[in-house]
Amino acid sequence: MANSSGEKGEMIEQPLLDASETQKGGFRTLPFILGNAALMNAATNALTPNLILYLMNEYHMDMTTGSNILYIWSATINIAPVLAAFLADSFVGRFKMIGLGSVVTLVGMFLFWLTSVIPQARPPPCIGSNNICRSAEMFQLFFLCSSLGLVAIGAGAIKSSSLAFGSDQLKREVYQENARAIESYFSWYYAVYALSVLVALTCLVYIQVNLGWALGFGAPVLLMLFSTLLIFLGNPFYVKLKPKSSLITGLIQVIVASYRNRCLRLSSQSEDILYHQTKGSVIVLPSEKLRFLNKACIVQDPQLDLSPDGEATDPWRLCTVDQVEELKALLNVVPIWLTGAIMNINIIQPSFPVLQATTMDRHIGSSFEIPAASFGIFAVIAAIIWIVLYDCLVLPIASKMTGKPAHFSTKERMGFGMFLSFLSVLVMAVVEGVRRSIAIKEGYSDDPQSVIPMSAMWLLPQNCLAGFAEALNAIGQNEFYISEFPRSMSSVASALLGVGMGVASLLASFIMNTINKLTRGGGQESWVSSNINKGHFDYYYLVLAGLSVVNLLCYIACSRAYGPRKGEKREVIEED
Repeated sequence: MANSSGEKGEMIEQPLLDASETQKGGFRTLPFILGNAALMNAATNALTPNLILYLMNEYHMDMTTGSNILYIWSATINIAPVLAAFLADSFVGRFKMIGLGSVVTLVGMFLFWLTSVIPQARPPPCIGSNNICRSAEMFQLFFLCSSLGLVAIGAGAIKSSSLAFGSDQLKREVYQENARAIESYFSWYYAVYALSVLVALTCLVYIQVNLGWALGFGAPVLLMLFSTLLIFLGNPFYVKLKPKSSLITGLIQVIVASYRNRCLRLSSQSEDILYHQTKGSVIVLPSEKLRFLNKACIVQDPQLDLSPDGEATDPWRLCTVDQVEELKALLNVVPIWLTGAIMNINIIQPSFPVLQATTMDRHIGSSFEIPAASFGIFAVIAAIIWIVLYDCLVLPIASKMTGKPAHFSTKERMGFGMFLSFLSVLVMAVVEGVRRSIAIKEGYSDDPQSVIPMSAMWLLPQNCLAGFAEALNAIGQNEFYISEFPRSMSSVASALLGVGMGVASLLASFIMNTINKLTRGGGQESWVSSNINKGHFDYYYLVLAGLSVVNLLCYIACSRAYGPRKGEKREVIEED
């Protein structure tokens, strides 16, 4: 069965270890696991910032087409871990999934690198002063998209199991006495992840801009090669838990069972119905919310539905109360999760910010010039600064002002993050309006690549606001899901944010395509034109700002409808 409670789920992992595995694991395995994840993150994040420039300059794509490829690629990277986690937990195993993902990512990156060194893999350069360009052939597009697809699938496979696999190494009995070991591992994991992003947005982007595409895309291939070697070098030391029934399987079983039992009648008297329960579970009866799912755990005939040991003879027709409540917990947070996904549309804008920075003066001093694709680093730095300030400055000051320990709930932080996200796109619209007017005034309407007399430092406020917004909302979302879900659903809770980012990428692509169709024609340039001086990206971001306001109002309504969180319920009881 896939429906054991959190405590039971923790207990059943230990017997799944082979006798030879009992002396393995521990902190010595973490350099291999963390190194694999960090190098993979640095390699994949190095491809994203300048990819729009590569597609437009080398493949002669327009802004909208190139952005769509980036959106779909981002969605695949963020959604693939869900399917990969299901396969790892149920069939393949976490180590094999990470190893397979590393090899697939390496192959994908190598193939993508070939597009920069083999002239036949991309269209020929534009001809003449009129820039007569030939579009990419079908095979060239297939080769490009296949390589990016392999990178996305492989990276998703690594992300699906890396964090959990490292946690497996610290669950031996000697470490169970010190819960701080697991907590320290999580902190180091995210710290290494942030460091890898910084390296990608600085060093690797600098190589692409100053040394060319061949070296710029070759460096991530080398990093991915080292990443793959690292995970396999640690093979003799790993604890490898055997695959077991997945929680995702249990959730699907509830949906199937409730449909197959859809003809059953639900009585208002709970004592008239026999429900299938997990042994030792504290949940006796299903809740009244989403009552139609309760049909999945109704025992119609104990002799036919239950085996002698009390298990369901057909788990696809009869589930436990725990399974039903786990699915209800997931469905209850969907409205709030969806508002978080819509907010991420503001953050997932990989194309225009790079083109915008390209047209501005990026010099610091007389010699150093910040690469256009590196301006995203200021959002990462802002997020890190906010995390530090929140614990070290904001909460202490709030506590002194109120005279008692201050605490902002996860829902409050998520809402404030959405508000800052709205401010970031609003500022972006204003700055772009000023930049566009200067470009037109200086006579650069037909030359979107010329640098105008406007400092790129004007881009810092919008990047900082975006970083603050992401830190508040993303951390709030993760904490909200983990605290609201049963312990047995911690893997699902940790995956929801990534799935939301993937959904946001698809929604962002839909919005951009819709605006492009509605604003193009009649001799007018589209708002999202490849020539950003003739387009109206300031209007585009005003549309996103309006969407952000509507989304914030929806979040407030959904948050109130959700009611108090588990921790808030306990606080109310204690006060009473």
